[in-house]
Amino acid sequence: MNSMPEWTDLRYFLELARAGTLSGASRRLAVEHTTVARRIDRLETQLGSTLFDRSREGYELTEMGHALLPHAEAMESAALTATDQLGAASVSAHGVVRLGVPEMLGTLVIAPLLVHLLKDHPDLSVDLLVQPRFANLATREADLGVMLDPPNTGRYVFTRLVTFRLNLYASPDYLARHPPIRTEADLANHEFVDYVQDRLASSELNFLDKLGFTPKRRLCCTGMMAQCEAAAAGMGLIMAPPYAIPASGSLVPVLQDSFFTERSYWLAAPSDLYRLQRVRVVWNLLREYAEQHPSLFMHTEKQ
Repeated sequence: MNSMPEWTDLRYFLELARAGTLSGASRRLAVEHTTVARRIDRLETQLGSTLFDRSREGYELTEMGHALLPHAEAMESAALTATDQLGAASVSAHGVVRLGVPEMLGTLVIAPLLVHLLKDHPDLSVDLLVQPRFANLATREADLGVMLDPPNTGRYVFTRLVTFRLNLYASPDYLARHPPIRTEADLANHEFVDYVQDRLASSELNFLDKLGFTPKRRLCCTGMMAQCEAAAAGMGLIMAPPYAIPASGSLVPVLQDSFFTERSYWLAAPSDLYRLQRVRVVWNLLREYAEQHPSLFMHTEKQ
């Protein structure tokens, strides 16, 4: 080693390792991609080692890059903790938190909830990643995330956020135009709106496996928001949680007391980021809200 590398160069190394491309790292660092390339070249010169294999597809860590990665992550963790402890007031979180959430939950439940949180913490900002897949915490795409599958490798803190029930729903118009549904056997004569089966973000999204027969899928979407819109327009039956159902009555329950399935959302964060005050503020908000509003997730009233 010719000299001690600067921490800022190691930050560039971490972001390039996570993003895999200069453009991706530059967006995360808010700099030009040429700056990222220059910093990486300097770091490799200082260490006397090649850290990345370059190709048209992007940047991949070499053996030496993989060896450096945990040390750079440890330095990042120490820097984040120090910055948070020294810069934060004891009563207010500050900084940016990136929260990855499923699109329907994020849009209808979490986004309005964050508005109130940010009013109470004027120095806090949130990047809400609302998408039909789950945030990749391993690449630090998000600081914490809501997901159907908890992490099974790596250093994470995670907890079961809430268990939710999925019931069958359909529009009144669809039900009026099709044969009545009195038992589960009647479902074989009906059309369904579902997820695109070869694009599932998790095996936990196989809601319709519970049916016991192959449903007639007329329209499949990668996200539940599009599914709900299609079902409300009369396309077919859909399985959805209570928080996804509009109060307008455009979707009504079908076989609510006899046909349903349950899943759990998990809340997870890398262990080093969980120690940060700003991350814990968002973490605690989500847990408390889920506990205080069970009807959003487990609607069991007879209708």
